[in-house]
Amino acid sequence: MNHSIMQNMKEAYKKHSLDRPFIVAIDGLSGSGKTTIVQQFEKEKDVVIIHIDDHIVERKLRYHTQHAEWYEYYQLQWDINYLKENLFKKLHANDRQLWLPFYNRETDSSINKAIPIPPHCIVIIEGIFLLREEWRRFYDYIIFLNCTKEIRHERALQRDKYLGNLEQRLNTYKNRYWPAEEHYLKEHNPLKLAHSIYSGN
Repeated sequence: MNHSIMQNMKEAYKKHSLDRPFIVAIDGLSGSGKTTIVQQFEKEKDVVIIHIDDHIVERKLRYHTQHAEWYEYYQLQWDINYLKENLFKKLHANDRQLWLPFYNRETDSSINKAIPIPPHCIVIIEGIFLLREEWRRFYDYIIFLNCTKEIRHERALQRDKYLGNLEQRLNTYKNRYWPAEEHYLKEHNPLKLAHSIYSGN
């Protein structure tokens, strides 16, 4: 499947005559396999990978804000407008270097780092909620990883042990993550927006 995804991206890239990077979204809900698949592309020539979860904000900006937990995750986890201006718009402006804040979970802080953007490259942006209204127009090619709810939930609960024991993880997902995902599916229908859909099962 990974070879098929890369082949389809490259074929789509050839059809576009761009004076900027070819921007690909690899979207999917938690536990759908996005990171695992994207890791296979890290050694590809002229491919830059950006993980949207590297650029979340500090905890005080997304927890205990008096908003519902699902809203905090969906709307406050990232500085949506900052990324629109400093990631997406700069890629469209053919900037050869991005400066983005990289979040460190251990210190709950961010450090700005440079991301070089070589000419005539494919930029893969991987993460959840990529097709929100503020960002979706910037992509040239959209991939959605579809996966059954049962498999996604099992993967996520076994993976995210930093959230606490199994009961704590389950409560966090029930109150925060899964309602945000349901909102995303209902409001934006990413399956309809995607150019290609792959199974993450």
